[in-house]
Amino acid sequence: MSRVANYPVAVPGGVEVKIDGHDVTVKGAKGSLSLALQEGISLTQDDGAVTLAYEGDKVKAMAGTTRALLANMVKGVSEGWEKKLVLNGVGYRAKASGQSVNLTVGLSHPVDYELPEGVSAETPTQTEIVVKGIDKQVVGEVAAKIRSFRPPEPYKGKGIRYADEYVRRKEAKKK
Repeated sequence: MSRVANYPVAVPGGVEVKIDGHDVTVKGAKGSLSLALQEGISLTQDDGAVTLAYEGDKVKAMAGTTRALLANMVKGVSEGWEKKLVLNGVGYRAKASGQSVNLTVGLSHPVDYELPEGVSAETPTQTEIVVKGIDKQVVGEVAAKIRSFRPPEPYKGKGIRYADEYVRRKEAKKK
């Protein structure tokens, strides 16, 4: 049984948590996020921490998830989230300009991916992409979508992969 829901969520300075019934709004330097709580889950705010309380066994399963979502929101509005992608292959390159990412990844055409609202992308080098935002879920979805244009293949390792991802290599066909 998980005890994640029993730990309080630390709220750093500069972050404001507003609890209005079953709606929670977290405001910080980078922006604002909101979450609708499930029936049976309640939050209380103390000095610099938010604690979670729940009633019943049906809500018990969602209590840990709610606590994790709240902690991710607090970190997102204070520090932000980022996901790094690496392009591996001859001629593979990326260029971020405004709200779009232009990818040249060995297809017959270049891929222009429009970023959703609240997400930005940087390209420190031609073979690196850094996706940034305040919502962890949206940042992960955008990084996964960019990766899906050319996922890494196991024989040569070519493709777009996460910076911390390990691509298991296979041996080529023998004669």
